[in-house]
Order: sequence, then C-alpha cells, then structure tokens
Amino acid sequence: MHILVCIKQVPDSAQIRINPVTQTIMRQGVPTIINPYDLFSLEEALRLRDTLGGEVTVLTMGPPMAADSLRKTLAIGADRAVLLTDRSFAGSDTLATSYALAQAIRKIGELFGKPDLVFAGKQTIDGDTAQVGPGVAKRLDLLQLTYVSKISECDPEKGEIVVERRSEGGVHVLKTKLPCLITMMEGSNVVRRGAMKDALRAARAEIVTWSAKEAGIEDITKCGLKGSPTVVKKVFAPPPRSERAILVEPGDTASQAAESLIDTLFKRQPTLEQDLAKTAAEY
Repeated sequence: MHILVCIKQVPDSAQIRINPVTQTIMRQGVPTIINPYDLFSLEEALRLRDTLGGEVTVLTMGPPMAADSLRKTLAIGADRAVLLTDRSFAGSDTLATSYALAQAIRKIGELFGKPDLVFAGKQTIDGDTAQVGPGVAKRLDLLQLTYVSKISECDPEKGEIVVERRSEGGVHVLKTKLPCLITMMEGSNVVRRGAMKDALRAARAEIVTWSAKEAGIEDITKCGLKGSPTVVKKVFAPPPRSERAILVEPGDTASQAAESLIDTLFKRQPTLEQDLAKTAAEY
C-alpha cells in the first residue's frame, strides 16, 4: 500500500511578517516549523502503514530549506521524501499550489507507484484556507474526505475505507472507495517521536528534489504569482479591543459563583438567554 502525505513548511506563527508591496508572507529570517495539522495526517499514514504494510512518501513544495522539514518527517518514520522547489513557484496561492502538487503526485505515481491514499492537514496556520487538499483531490479526480477525526477501517484488497468525519451536527460515518484524499482534524491522534534508527536514517537519507520541469510541470504560467488569481488588497493587524476583561467576584459557594457568572453573561449579552432557550428547544 502506497500512502502519500502532503506537508508544508510554515513560518512560526508568532513571528510572521508581511511584505508591504506583494502582500505575501516574508519567510526570510523567520523560524519555520512543519504545519501542525499536517503532523496528524502523517501519524495516521504511518499507523496505516504499520498495520497494513507498504510505504509512506512525504511531499512538500517550497524553498530549498524545506528539506529540513522533510528530514524531520523521515526521522518520525516516513519512508521517502520529495521536495518540489523552483523559483517559479514563489508567491503561489492555493490554486497554483494545488496544481503543482497534483503534477508532482502524478510523477511520484509513475516512479514509485500510484498512491492508494493521499493525506493532507485540514489547513495551514499561515493561510487557514483549507483549500489545497480539496484542490489536489479535484485535479487528480480523487474522492475526498475532509475534517476526518478517525479512520475506522481500511481494506486495500476491497479498495474501501471507513472514516468518521466531524461536522457541526455531530459525526458522519462515511465509506468510500480507494484511492481517495483525506484531510485530518487536529487531536485525531498522538504524533510519535520516532525511533532512533529512523533518526539515524533521516540524517543520511537523500531527499528527492525536483524542479518544475523535473516534476513534469509543462505549463509554468499556472505556477507562482502568474498562476495565482488571488489578490490580497490589504493586510493589517486587528485593532486592540477597547473593552477590558471584567472580574466576576465569586460567591461563598460554587453554586453562588456560577450564578454570579451566568447573571453577568446575560446582562452583557441580552439575547444570549433567548438563543440558548431556542437551541435547547430544537433538541
């Protein structure tokens, strides 16, 4: 079974800076990490490999330094890492990114075997769009299961998978055919630390590195800023809130403290009590 995981190296969210001219994230001099949501997908892929056999390939698109993040995934337990890097990818939005990744996945399928499953995090912390995973699925004509919280069953022989998908109304239990693309929710598993043997292997492993041409991307105009129709008109920090936090004095007992807190909430939000009563009536 061949499982592919798409990850992204993202700037540490505490130190993000924006280019005032291009309105894109400035990555130079900013510490980077693996997108946290992608790690849950990687762990789920590794669990399936450990149970069903096969191999896990990790793919990312980014600058050459993104190889550091790929090496970390090898240390966690991935079998192979592929870096898609080219100056023509600079400034890609979600449309251009999904195009480049889809082309690279096709190339990986030709060289290492067509993936039975493609994983991605539900979103990235630098963009928060949750569009790349579904975009890749659309370009590859894959069924997609988003916001998955649990994989209940996977049968490669039957080509079927059963998952639990989180939604506003509860949990959906879905069954579909392989191959498909899955985006995992946060907290769906506990990411492993990786074994010593994997860490040693990662240190000397070769990262497969492709340019746009080597990945089979023929139409370069669909990549980078040229292939990105998204236009960011303005980037700004939210203004500081004028209201300050209020202190609710607790009562002598826990019940009095709860009553005091509830009374304060209802006074500050007059419609809250009616909204809660309406919601309770619906259930």
